[in-house]
Amino acid sequence: MVKIEKLVKAYGDFRLDLSMEIKDGTVTGIVGKNGAGKSTVIRAILGLIRPDSGQITINGKELSRLSEAEKARVGAALSDSGFSSYLRVEDIVCILRKMYPVFDERFFRSQCTSLRLPFDRKIKELSAGMRAKLRVLVAISHRAGLLILDEPTAGLDAEARNDILDLLRQVMIDNDRCSILLTSHISSDLEGLCDEIYLLHDGKIVLHEDTDILLSNYAVLKVREENYETLDKRYLLSTKKESYGYLCFTNEKQFYAENYPGLVMEKGKIDDLILMM
Repeated sequence: MVKIEKLVKAYGDFRLDLSMEIKDGTVTGIVGKNGAGKSTVIRAILGLIRPDSGQITINGKELSRLSEAEKARVGAALSDSGFSSYLRVEDIVCILRKMYPVFDERFFRSQCTSLRLPFDRKIKELSAGMRAKLRVLVAISHRAGLLILDEPTAGLDAEARNDILDLLRQVMIDNDRCSILLTSHISSDLEGLCDEIYLLHDGKIVLHEDTDILLSNYAVLKVREENYETLDKRYLLSTKKESYGYLCFTNEKQFYAENYPGLVMEKGKIDDLILMM
């Protein structure tokens, strides 16, 4: 679906330099600290910034050569809705009807009702959760083959987050060829949705892994000072000094479970991936 090859974009001291792929029918997550380059990747895919070098292709076609119809197959939900805050939800229906030939108005209206989005309210009068739901709903209501979502659940309460995640799960059920790229700081969202995870740090990919493998094979080891020297370190990805000894991150949980039966071990999670890598 999307292939990024040797993409480079520099802003002062920051330099994005990476290659990655979003496969057909998969959900791909990008994680990393603030300033790692997540939003820059999304803006580059959407053509909102011009890379210094490298190439981005969607379905084998270079980004700048996409037709209007092909661009209309991309749905995006960024931190801002892109609509004037003085527009009502009903006004957005009219805009989408003219923008997208395949806009599914019946679906949009039914979801607005289900998500309790009032048609007669202006965007500026909606709560943060309502605005987030509206952004995602706009992105998915024109049968997009590629969805790009930048922090779609950031700052929301549990109910609003679950509503958005349910929307995305329904998209994957209704259209198994749809590909989704999303960024999030909420690890449980990524663990429950993503097929693959890219960890970005200072503009570079430091780890790429299938989510199932990450959750099953990775672990955090808590090693006492006196035991650390005799520990086989071949499969340690990173180590952090703690007061009791060492915190170690590994992608070979089974090796340490079999060879060090007394070792304290915790299942690896995406939060650990960010902190330890």
